[in-house]
Amino acid sequence: MTKRTYEIDAENIEVAQDFEEAVKDKRENWRANITKRRQRQRRYKKRLTKQLLKKYA
Repeated sequence: MTKRTYEIDAENIEVAQDFEEAVKDKRENWRANITKRRQRQRRYKKRLTKQLLKKYA
């Protein structure tokens, strides 16, 4: 099982492709439907984006 995405993972992001690879939901197969999965992925991306903005602003 993969680990979840946390804010600390923002340190490993250097290019956009790293961003997509860094976002993981360890329970994505357990989600009720595809909409819930997408919603969770957006939340993880938003959390990482906030950290990146905080880091470089």
